[in-house]
Amino acid sequence: MAAHGRPALRDLFDESPTPHIAHPPRTHHRDFYVATDGSFRTSGGGLGAVIETRDGTRVARIATADTPPDNNVAEYRALHLGLDVLAARAPRDVSVGVLVDHDALASNVNNAVLATNHPEGKSPRPLSVPAATGYHWRGIQARLSGFGAVRAARIDSDQNPAHPLANTPDRYEHVNSEPDRCVLPDPIEHTATEFPPPSRADRNGGSGRASD
Repeated sequence: MAAHGRPALRDLFDESPTPHIAHPPRTHHRDFYVATDGSFRTSGGGLGAVIETRDGTRVARIATADTPPDNNVAEYRALHLGLDVLAARAPRDVSVGVLVDHDALASNVNNAVLATNHPEGKSPRPLSVPAATGYHWRGIQARLSGFGAVRAARIDSDQNPAHPLANTPDRYEHVNSEPDRCVLPDPIEHTATEFPPPSRADRNGGSGRASD
C-alpha cells in the first residue's frame, strides 16, 4: 500500500539504520510510520508526507507547496507537518517510526528522544539545528514528547515515498483530498525467534556491538 510503488514504510524502516539508538528486536516494529521530505527551489519548494500503520494501511498523504529559505529548513518543516497530521489521527501512547532522507535530522530526532529519558534532559550528542527552522524544531520536539515512543531511521532519497510529493506538489495535489483516516494497526504477532534489526546487526563482520 505504499505510495508510488515503493516498499511499505514498515519494510523501509526495518531495513534502515536508526542513528544513535540501539534496541531489542521486539521494540523495532512501530504502530505508525511517517515518511517526510522537503524540497527547495528558487521558484518555490514543497513538503510531502506519507503515513501508514504497521500493517501497511495508509493513513494520509500530503503534498503542499512551500517557500523555505533552503533545503535543510524544508526537511524540518516537512517533518513538523507530518507529525502534526499523525498526532491528529493517532492515540497519544502509540510508537512511531520516522523515516527521513536527511542525516542530521534523523540524528537530531533520536538525540532529542534520548534526552527525554535523561534525568537532566541532556542529549547524548550535541544537537545541530539550523537557526532558520524557527519554531518548527520546537514543534517537532513537542510532537516527539507527545507520543509513547519515537525512533527515526535514515533512508535514501530515491526510496522515500514522500520525495515526489515534496518535489512536485502541484502534480500530487489530489492526494490532499483523500479521506481522513483514523485507523489502528493490527496487533503485533510475537514469534519465538526474533532477529535484530540493521541498527544492531553486525553488517560488516565487526564486533556486533550497536552504535549506542
